[in-house]
Amino acid sequence: MIRDTWVLFRHNLRITLRQKVGMIFGAIQPLFFLVLFGPIFATFGTWEVLVPGLIIQLSLLSTGMAGFGVVFERRTGVLERMRVTPASRLALLLGRVLTNVVTLVVQVVLLVAIGYAFGLRAPAAGLLAGLALIVVLGTSMAALSYAIALTMDEQLFAPVMSTAVIPLALLSGSFLPMSMAPGWLDALSYVSPFRYAVEALRELFAGHYLTGTVLAGVVVTALFAVAGLAVGTRVFNRQAA
Repeated sequence: MIRDTWVLFRHNLRITLRQKVGMIFGAIQPLFFLVLFGPIFATFGTWEVLVPGLIIQLSLLSTGMAGFGVVFERRTGVLERMRVTPASRLALLLGRVLTNVVTLVVQVVLLVAIGYAFGLRAPAAGLLAGLALIVVLGTSMAALSYAIALTMDEQLFAPVMSTAVIPLALLSGSFLPMSMAPGWLDALSYVSPFRYAVEALRELFAGHYLTGTVLAGVVVTALFAVAGLAVGTRVFNRQAA
């Protein structure tokens, strides 16, 4: 299974690397917020608060739409041809998910690099820990995206997912901390795993590591990853068996 996953990962990664412009355009929206909204936000907040929120937004946009690739493959018959190969069904999923995660990491590094040019001063340890958290979060999101793409009408996937990203991003507090929101909205945001992730990232970017907020973010993100991979694997096994 490991060998199958590696082979499929390399194949998908080569295809992705041939579309470098697409990787950059995938990060355009958070970059716009960084460049055009960041200087305004910096007048009353800090870059260590804004950039983690934009990273979560980028994760939602990048891995949340990962399933669109499977929609295209199913439409063109590529997925049907994959069914007759000896590769395990889990490898077929993981090979795609790992490619999406690598793409996300490249986009996050680009976003952070530009953030440093504007004034971000997160410590190296916090950046590395935050990147590890994003890898786990991106893995679960990509797996769920594939599961949704395989169970939903292919014409509905793109509009439904692009619409779902908006409330998820807003409830996470990616633009402004939810502590600034009215009580009912603040309480509602706790149902989103992305709130815990963004708050943990902000702590890490501020150089705070052994805190309850970081622990909550790690635990919730890990549980979300387990659930996402479980759902993705089950759906992929059923649809691609």
